[in-house]
Amino acid sequence: MTTMPIPAASSGAPPLLTVRPRRRRRGQHQAGWVSYLLLALTALIFILPFYYMLVVASRTMAEAAQVPPPLTPGNNLWHNIQAATQQVNIGKALINSVIVSGCVTFSTVLFCTLAGYAFAKLRFRGSTVLFSLAVATMMIPPTLGVVPLYRIMAELHLTSRLSSVILPSLVSAFGVFFMRQFLSQSVPDELLEAARVDGATSTRTVFSIVLPIARPGMAVLAMLTFMASWNDFFWPIIALNSTNPTVQVALNNLGGGYVPDQSIILAGTLVGTLPVFLVFALLGRQVVSGIISGAVKG
Repeated sequence: MTTMPIPAASSGAPPLLTVRPRRRRRGQHQAGWVSYLLLALTALIFILPFYYMLVVASRTMAEAAQVPPPLTPGNNLWHNIQAATQQVNIGKALINSVIVSGCVTFSTVLFCTLAGYAFAKLRFRGSTVLFSLAVATMMIPPTLGVVPLYRIMAELHLTSRLSSVILPSLVSAFGVFFMRQFLSQSVPDELLEAARVDGATSTRTVFSIVLPIARPGMAVLAMLTFMASWNDFFWPIIALNSTNPTVQVALNNLGGGYVPDQSIILAGTLVGTLPVFLVFALLGRQVVSGIISGAVKG
């Protein structure tokens, strides 16, 4: 305890002011150098593959095959990117991937949030059975549905079109399960009852109360859905062709020949990865803050 002499402003003022040291709250800990060291090593492990991709993409094929391999970027990056764009139409592939990922992300977040709210807060007959069936579909391997799904798209004359990739992914069982669990804990029943007492309709309740509260979960689901849709390769390479590809399908056709040119392949991969880095740079902080705000209970 520390005491500090304070001049009295009047005869009735106390002569001393007691200053108590601030106590650390229970459960609060300051990160030490060990924590920062572990975080730095973890970040380095994840950054090294991307850095080496940049190194190989900026070198010639002969330089990349040297022993020991080069560890610094070279001066051949722009030439390799031009060679990659000449082999495949990466610009069109990027636009197609943006369209597919954007449509899939928007529809998945919207439909899964509405379905999750219905399963979490609405009472209707058969809700438990329907939710169990939706979750059970997550246990079915996606490869089992490729043949019937392709036949459906062929009968609808949608093969080789972007709609054949968008339509099967408009909603996901994982998204419904994720938003149901999130909304069941984040939206209090008393708040919904108060909205009904005030005369709010179901639509007004969803858009004025549920969606603002569900924003952290929606942001996390949007990031996960966008990443999965952007990196999807299995179904797009079956449903699309080389004239109307997504990024992953276009990258599959890079570096052809008896000996694949790894420099050109990684140069195209670098171009296809940049939009993902951009989206994460723009939305990563919002996703993290949303997770924290959703996890902290007042």
